[in-house]
Amino acid sequence: MEKILLFREIYVEAFRNWTNMFLKKYFKVFSWFCFALLLITIYAFVFRVATGFAFD
Repeated sequence: MEKILLFREIYVEAFRNWTNMFLKKYFKVFSWFCFALLLITIYAFVFRVATGFAFD
């Protein structure tokens, strides 16, 4: 039983900050992805306005 508890403690300690680090990187990548999509949308709108697209 003591070995199982020791293994559990080592496992928990090893991955304690892993989730936080993973979430930080995930949200950073996700925010850059959203920013790129926003820039593409603005570019498409400006391109349509500049070429005289009729918004009917």
